[in-house]
Amino acid sequence: MKRFLILLMMASLAFLFVAGCGKGTEEGKLEKAAEKAPEKAMQTAVAQELSATLLSTSGGQTLSSKMYMKPDKFRTDNEAAGSSTIVRKDLNKVWMIMNAQKTYMEMPGVTDEQIQMAEEKVKGEVSRKEVGSETVDGHPAIKYEVTASVDDKTVQTYQWWATDINFPVKTAAIDGSWVMEYRDIRIGGQPDSLFEVPAGYKKMTIPGLPEGMKGKIPGMDAK
Repeated sequence: MKRFLILLMMASLAFLFVAGCGKGTEEGKLEKAAEKAPEKAMQTAVAQELSATLLSTSGGQTLSSKMYMKPDKFRTDNEAAGSSTIVRKDLNKVWMIMNAQKTYMEMPGVTDEQIQMAEEKVKGEVSRKEVGSETVDGHPAIKYEVTASVDDKTVQTYQWWATDINFPVKTAAIDGSWVMEYRDIRIGGQPDSLFEVPAGYKKMTIPGLPEGMKGKIPGMDAK
């Protein structure tokens, strides 16, 4: 069950990877983003395919994972845990993959709330204001203070929006309790094979799931 919880966390990171991203397909517009006003830059097309290293820091510990993205497809690799998470919005599925065991689990479909994470603004965003500018991992970025309403609570975060690639390269809690930063961002085509369950992997149910519940959760087989 502990490993399963780790995998769920990685699925969440996969969605956070695209939080705040805009829409569009013309990569030629990326170079013009830095010349536009901040509010205009956020409406410019973002790269549709890329890879990056995600560093997530909380409680004094940093988790590193590799991220890949194509339109409607996302993947995270956690080498320390020996696991991968593949999110397929196009198929409405999430696959949790345990590489050492050559097994995987298929989670219920992608929710509307998760799909919203791939839009321009942060989920529940009600306002944002520019509070400075910094360079993050070589990318010139505008620093925003973002206010959002989540579950009837007001949440404030900082977001660093890279104007050269039109991407949220860093997000952090106002109080510094957690930070998520993308490094070594590489824009370019990603192989389709990255977003498929490897051949020969066996499908499993959730560890510890009561016998009477097996087969009752969409996407789960009773084994």
